[in-house]
Amino acid sequence: MADISDELIRLERWAEEERAKLAGLEGEEYAVQQRRWREASAMAQTAVTHHARATGQDSSEVGHAVRQAVRHAEEDPAE
Repeated sequence: MADISDELIRLERWAEEERAKLAGLEGEEYAVQQRRWREASAMAQTAVTHHARATGQDSSEVGHAVRQAVRHAEEDPAE
């Protein structure tokens, strides 16, 4: 299993929380929240990539480990 940091988990959790906020939104509110979600997701992915490079790990394995840690640590915030 890939070595992951608390910061990676925090960023992925933030992205998931922003995704969950899309539920029930329409129109401009949806578009604004979607941009927030995409920004959070991009920041999380960038952090995963940098961490993988710095530690010599495969970025897809790190990303998978982070997503698994977040999704197994708590229930899906979209539900």
